[in-house]
Amino acid sequence: MPEARTWQFRWWRNAPREQRRTVRFVAASAVTGLVVATGAVAAAGPWDSGQRKAERARAAAGPATGGERHAGPRHPLAAPVLAPLDGQSGARGGKSGRAAAPAPTRDGLTDTLKPLLEDDGLGPDRSASVVDVATGEQLYGADQDTAYTPASTVKLATAAAALSALGPDHRIDTTVVTGKDGIVLVGGGDPTLTARQGTADASLRTLADATARALKARGTTRTKLMYDTSRYSGPAQHVIGPNENIAPLSALMIDEGRQDDSDRGPAERSADPAADAAGEFASLLRERGVEIEGDPSGGSAPAKAERIAVVSSPPLSALVERSLTNSDNDIAEALARQTALASGQPASFEGAAKAVTDRLSKLGLPMSGARIADGSGLDRADQVSASLLSRLLARAADPSHPELRPVLTGLPVAGFSGTLRSRYADEAGRGTVRAKTGTLTGVNSLAGTAVDADGRLLAFAFLTSGTGDPDGAQRALDRLATAVAGCGCR
Repeated sequence: MPEARTWQFRWWRNAPREQRRTVRFVAASAVTGLVVATGAVAAAGPWDSGQRKAERARAAAGPATGGERHAGPRHPLAAPVLAPLDGQSGARGGKSGRAAAPAPTRDGLTDTLKPLLEDDGLGPDRSASVVDVATGEQLYGADQDTAYTPASTVKLATAAAALSALGPDHRIDTTVVTGKDGIVLVGGGDPTLTARQGTADASLRTLADATARALKARGTTRTKLMYDTSRYSGPAQHVIGPNENIAPLSALMIDEGRQDDSDRGPAERSADPAADAAGEFASLLRERGVEIEGDPSGGSAPAKAERIAVVSSPPLSALVERSLTNSDNDIAEALARQTALASGQPASFEGAAKAVTDRLSKLGLPMSGARIADGSGLDRADQVSASLLSRLLARAADPSHPELRPVLTGLPVAGFSGTLRSRYADEAGRGTVRAKTGTLTGVNSLAGTAVDADGRLLAFAFLTSGTGDPDGAQRALDRLATAVAGCGCR
């Protein structure tokens, strides 16, 4: 460093006068620009979590329009409702993490929630649980340990079990292997495999490209095609029967068996997703110069078959988020079966139910009266308690279980995303409540997290059955969640 300073001094002393003027001008301009930029930032107002507070306030007040595809128009962002999880020291020397804000009291929450829980729109059977995420303490409960039909809130249990069994980075492979008389398309259980144009982690077109290249490299331009769905077992049809909300379960399907261009919500479904996927794959291979002899047929790949092409699903964390945000039944059932496979159970409804139940027990969750019948919540035989769901959400926020964090990040944001995008339009909970919805005829539920008025992160679950007015029940549930978010309750 002394040598550098000596060189700089000699250069300055020997430099021409005009060059030294230029250096002074550039330096002065840089300082002036920094001062102007600093003043502009200060004038723009305070910042919080990387977003100017004024902008965040406008975003929270703006209309919730548009879809949720990343390629679509931009939408306002909700407040960073998971900020209290950081646990770091604040700028003033005190704690700013999840345990910094004062916790509401039992009496305060009871005074706030009990009248709302008596709303006639909730039906005769209702239960509630509110848990302090920082301590795991239950702050409010009403029939919280009784198991009720949860509808789609059971997807929280499915997601937690899958993440616990496989980890957030796990991917599901769809492969092409050599067979006795040709090639075999082997389904791994990825419902996001797509035949549509565009980019995707698991594209049937990409798989066809790789397969055609591999065959031509071997001098093969004509082959037979089989498809293998043996990774799954048991009945393919859900207990609710043919339905626009779920396709027959198969280890091989494209676009969730949808017969239109939708990617969420109800849609007409294929009666045989595997055969349709194999037929589309054959067409794609023909387009790439590989002739397929006859129609694809079902069968099993040889035990030690050579893999010649593969595509992989998005990571499990992304599948969990998509299943929760959009309440995607097909992905949820796939997650349950992947949990079964990881646990040494058959990838059937029964095997998946046992595997999910076992994983929840290993997480130390209250399982009294619980019954897991499927992964999606479409089966009314599902039974869980409000206490199980609220404590599951608190466990997902626990630093000792980082693998469960996608359970929280996948929750719809009130008034902004997923199944809550069109709700909370006039509620104070808009942007601060994140929750999984559940709806069947006569059943309405809501389970999620909210940051209360003092900045405390709370997990809640509200389960109701016997409801006669689904819209009224939803409004009553939204008022309960909004009350949690708006409550200091001390």
